[in-house]
Amino acid sequence: MAKTLGIGIIGAGNISTTYLRLAPLFKGIEIRAIADINKKAATGRASEYGIEARSIDSLLASDDIDLVVNLTVPDAHFDVSKQILSAGKHLYSEKPLTLSLKDGLDLQKLAEKKRLKAGCAPDTYLGGAHQLARKLVDDGQVGTITSGTAHVMSHGMEHWHPDPGFFFRPGGGPILDLGPYYIANLINLIGPIRRVAALTSMATPTRTISSEPRKGETIKVTTPTTIQALLEFESGASVTLSASWDVWAHHHPNMELYGTDGSLFLPDPNFFGGEVKLAKPGKKAKPVKAWAHPFGTPNQKHSAGMMANYRTAGLADMAVAILQGRDIRCSLERALHGVDVMVSILRSGEEKKFIDIKTRCSRPEALGIKEAKSLLKKT
Repeated sequence: MAKTLGIGIIGAGNISTTYLRLAPLFKGIEIRAIADINKKAATGRASEYGIEARSIDSLLASDDIDLVVNLTVPDAHFDVSKQILSAGKHLYSEKPLTLSLKDGLDLQKLAEKKRLKAGCAPDTYLGGAHQLARKLVDDGQVGTITSGTAHVMSHGMEHWHPDPGFFFRPGGGPILDLGPYYIANLINLIGPIRRVAALTSMATPTRTISSEPRKGETIKVTTPTTIQALLEFESGASVTLSASWDVWAHHHPNMELYGTDGSLFLPDPNFFGGEVKLAKPGKKAKPVKAWAHPFGTPNQKHSAGMMANYRTAGLADMAVAILQGRDIRCSLERALHGVDVMVSILRSGEEKKFIDIKTRCSRPEALGIKEAKSLLKKT
């Protein structure tokens, strides 16, 4: 059996640079080609990273490509993912998997029919900080989790992204764009979700872009930009999730979980690292000593200092899982559950009622220090 899967990428936008830069850190994957409907974009990325630029049809027909990564814009995810599976290639998609539960179920059926594997970002919950939190939960340090809060709030993407229009259309918005990080981590820590309720709104009908190269352009807002959601888990826990692009500043923490034996304070699930704090009964919260998890080691400069960035870990885990015949941590099953939760939150905002979640999933297997190291190439 091969020890490495040949990887192709469809979509040469901003996020492709992250995959192309970080993939060489990992075992089991070798990015060999990139394609895009914009041939110039694909050629530019290929030249920059020393791989081949191919047409989409050529890439999908290539014998040296085993798995294709879908990095297109969200409203193209379903069509492109269906094309990938139909061509007989394993699929790994950027989040969200699809924009509707029906489309996600269709992909699941197609993958099963073709006897192919499918996985989906986000993989940030595989980071050292979030896996440390997972270990604390699994070791019973907070007892049974009963409730929690999660907040992801800012004033949107039009201030920094070069082409922010799609963020404010259906398929965008803070719940489908940033919600996947939070929901995936909550599934990792607590498990699947039973039902949701939400209030949704938008502060303004338009946005003015202040980033280059479209500075000064006005874009329409056609999807909710503030979502206040309540998540009830199969375990009985309840978590409030606030996601907004209508907030200039706030003091809310990213995520807190409250248990029968303590409280757990987590960093931003959009990142791999950060400080984890634990408060035991009657005691103040204290930082938990960082462990030697490789996906928590700072490796990239950031405006706030050095940060840990190991995006592509989920892709590498999927490739190794295929080669070893084990479960994929960032699996289609869990991504589909996440889609179900997110679209149900938006539906609840429209219909003003609780929505039962139709899908189920299991918690992914924890990724400890030994397991994480096994995904990395030796240096």
